[in-house]
Amino acid sequence: MEAENHTCVPGFLLLPLSDDPDLQPILFGLFLSMYLVTVLGNLLIILAVSSDSHLHTPMYFFLSNLSFIDICFISTTVPKMLVKVQAQNKDISYIECLTQVYFFNTFAGMENFLLTIMAFDRFVAICHPLNYTVIMNPQLCVLLVLMSWIIICWVSLVHIVLLNQLTFSTGTEIPHFFCELAQLLKVARSDTIINDIFMYTVTSLLGVVPVTGILFSYSQIVSSLLRMSSSVVKSKAFSTCGSHLCVVSLFYGTGFGVYLNSAGTQSSPRTMIASMMYTVVTPMLNPFIYSLRNKDVKGALGRLLRRAAFGLSWITDLRTKWTLQILKLLL
Repeated sequence: MEAENHTCVPGFLLLPLSDDPDLQPILFGLFLSMYLVTVLGNLLIILAVSSDSHLHTPMYFFLSNLSFIDICFISTTVPKMLVKVQAQNKDISYIECLTQVYFFNTFAGMENFLLTIMAFDRFVAICHPLNYTVIMNPQLCVLLVLMSWIIICWVSLVHIVLLNQLTFSTGTEIPHFFCELAQLLKVARSDTIINDIFMYTVTSLLGVVPVTGILFSYSQIVSSLLRMSSSVVKSKAFSTCGSHLCVVSLFYGTGFGVYLNSAGTQSSPRTMIASMMYTVVTPMLNPFIYSLRNKDVKGALGRLLRRAAFGLSWITDLRTKWTLQILKLLL
C-alpha cells in the first residue's frame, strides 16, 4: 500500500481487546466497573483531603494532586475503549489519536513527577523534621507541581509536533487498544530516527532521574529510622512511607513491564496485559492503598461519609416535613 501524507489519512484502526463477540458485554461491564471505581475512589480522596483541616499538609496536597492525575490518566484511554467495545468499531481519527497520545504522555509523566516529589516530601519530613514546615512551605509545594506541569506539557507537545511530521498509510492498524507513542512510531511509513532519539532521551531522563531521587530519598529515610528509638514515630513513618512505596512499586513495575514488552516488533497478549495494569489497574488501586494503610486518610474518609450521610438524612427529613405540610393544606 502506498504511503500517504498524514493530512490525507482519515484515521487509524485500533486492536480490539477480543475478537469474540460473546466477550464484548463482559469486557464492557468489567472495564466500566473498574473506571467508575477508579473515579469514585480518587474523588473521595480529593474530597477527604480538601474538607479535613487535619490533612492540609504538603503530603496530602500532593496526594490529592495524584488522585486528580489518576482520574485524568484512566480517562484518556478507558472511555474511548468502552465506546469502541459497545459500537464494535475499531476506527479512531488522526486528531483523536494524537490527542490521546498527548494527554496519555502528560498524565503518565505527571504521575512520575508527583511520586518523586512525594518521596522528597517524606525525606524532608523524616530526616529534617525541625525544618520541615520551613522547607516544604506552600509556595514551594505549588511551585513544584506547577513546574512539573510546565515541563511535561512541553515534552508532550514536542512529541506531537514530531509525530505530525510523519506519514502513515490509509487505515493503518495500531497493534494496541489505544494510541501509544511507541506503537505509532512502529507503524509510521517515514523515517522515525528523530522521534526515536527524542523519545528514548526523554524516557531516560524522566525515568532515571526520578527513580534515582526516590531511591536516594528512601535510603536516607531508612538510615534515619534505624537511628530512631521511638517505636511510635517509626510506626507512623512506616505507615505513610509504606503506602507511597506500594504505589511507586506498582507504577514503575507495570511501567517497566510495558517498556520491555513494547520493545518487540509485534504486539502480544503480554503487552496488552502489561498496558492494562499500567493504565487501568494502577490508578484504581492507588486510593485503596492510601486509604487502607493510612489512618489519617481513613479517619478523614469516615468523617466525610458521616457528613454526607447526615446531609442526606437532613434533606430527607426536610422533604418529609414539606410533604406533610402540603398534604395538610390540600386536605
